[in-house]
Amino acid sequence: MKTFVQKPVEIRKSWILIDAKDLVLGRLAAVIATRLRGKHLASFTPHVDGGDCVVVVNAAHVHLTGKKRESEKFYWHTGWPGGIKEQTMRARLDGRFPGRVLIKAVERMLPKGPLGRKILTNLCVYAQENHPHQAQNPIPFDMIERNEKNRKRS
Repeated sequence: MKTFVQKPVEIRKSWILIDAKDLVLGRLAAVIATRLRGKHLASFTPHVDGGDCVVVVNAAHVHLTGKKRESEKFYWHTGWPGGIKEQTMRARLDGRFPGRVLIKAVERMLPKGPLGRKILTNLCVYAQENHPHQAQNPIPFDMIERNEKNRKRS
């Protein structure tokens, strides 16, 4: 019995369209990372970029469970003395680039290094409904059909 190793020539990427409106952020990021990596395929090879291309729309309308929207904070430092900055999740999602919250969540679930950076280029996130990828004929992917917990609860 031989171990199957996928070659870059054998890769056939498909395009997936996910509507993130009212979906839970962490569950959405986990499904996207799995699809980008190619772990849902029988031909998965860890050192090859064999996953799909994922287009996410309505990223500004993603939902967080509990009180994370108000309490979770992002920190960064400017490099100057006393230059520590913080921003809440609410400020990020209501700000200029709300899709970056989802991008960072997915990025942290991918492998670190050159392969992870290459895989992340297959992710396209848009804050609203419009996207320029109609020519690729992305297949709609219904996450709520997979599991009812993926939808926000009121």
